[in-house]
Amino acid sequence: MTTVLEPVEVAAQRWPDVAVTPRAPLRARIAARMFRSISGRLALRVAYPDGRVTGTTGPILRLVRPQAFHARLGTNGLIGFGEAYQAGDWEADDPVAVLTVFAERMGTLIPPRLQWLRHLHGARAPRAERNTREGARSNIHRHYDLSNELFALFLDPSMSYSSALFDTSADLVTAQHRKIDRLLDATGVGPGSKVLEIGTGWGELAIRAAQRGASVLSVTLSAEQRTLALRRAADAGVLDRVDVRLCDYREIEPVAGGYDAILSVEMIEAVGEAYWQTYASALARHLAPGGTVGLQMITMSHERLLETRSTYTWIHKYIFPGGLVPSVPVIEGVLAGAGLRVRDRLDFGADYATTLRHWRSAFLDRQDEVAALGFDDTFVRTWNFYLAYCEAGFAAGYIDVAQLVIGRPCS
Repeated sequence: MTTVLEPVEVAAQRWPDVAVTPRAPLRARIAARMFRSISGRLALRVAYPDGRVTGTTGPILRLVRPQAFHARLGTNGLIGFGEAYQAGDWEADDPVAVLTVFAERMGTLIPPRLQWLRHLHGARAPRAERNTREGARSNIHRHYDLSNELFALFLDPSMSYSSALFDTSADLVTAQHRKIDRLLDATGVGPGSKVLEIGTGWGELAIRAAQRGASVLSVTLSAEQRTLALRRAADAGVLDRVDVRLCDYREIEPVAGGYDAILSVEMIEAVGEAYWQTYASALARHLAPGGTVGLQMITMSHERLLETRSTYTWIHKYIFPGGLVPSVPVIEGVLAGAGLRVRDRLDFGADYATTLRHWRSAFLDRQDEVAALGFDDTFVRTWNFYLAYCEAGFAAGYIDVAQLVIGRPCS
């Protein structure tokens, strides 16, 4: 199959599969028929360049370059759908609304008799993205080391890059602190507590734990995050109680007696299925007798996990290489294999949709500053799609987020 350059301003070296449109006329024709069939069953309107509009209700998806859109869809499936947005082959005034329509029916978009084609059509994850120790460092670097300044443009002042937990307040900082404090309360973090955090982020949880009088070891694979987390801990006056190390969770040295609390917020999604049991064993190995684990994780239904666990997605290719969103039952199983069990669970996916809405609004409001950091227009379109895609998934209930409180079974 040959390709032809797409007449849009995309940096081919940086975005090779966005800068070219597959030349696959037969696949494009098949994809066009399937897309018309699928969109006709949804509450969605599709607008064409000649003025035609199909559908009578719902948000509008505007096809700017239908032939390119269908070629990408026919060649690369849902990855092609995302790349078509990156390239400007389709637009929407409200991409979240459009993507929510698809997310609500994700399991049934393709007729059951054709579902088996996913295993033939879908791309496979590159071996380099497996979460070996070397692979995990590379995967984390590709996302979290983009630029601390970039993340600061759209995150709240707490620099929390995970779901907030809202109450009646719409204030994002308050909601982020509420999320963190619930985990610290649930795991009994207070004066004298020894705390291990797996996945530092930019340090807010470690800082709040230290402000309670705990001593915290936090590990991360992101050099950028470590630098800023240490600076923020110093600014908060708790650097004497916060140690941030560049360290894989598999390389953490044991401490005498173990840790009273182990916290990990939205890190297990980056572990990879092959290493879930290794991760759970690390939790058990470092947990003190009578200690508690607080785990926040993005989840999907167990049925969808089983159906999609081997699928290589647009999110893998452009945002989070090597990741896999687990289900609660599969994590309960790997925890049980390590001698741990879930004592309490809170699901709050709607709050993640709200969190993402805040982030995307801030990101789009500061596009000029994103550009000033050296990121091009295709990057802006990519991250707009990423944030909208995730918000739609939570709004539709296709994915969820949970806080789990975990300990050893009572003897």
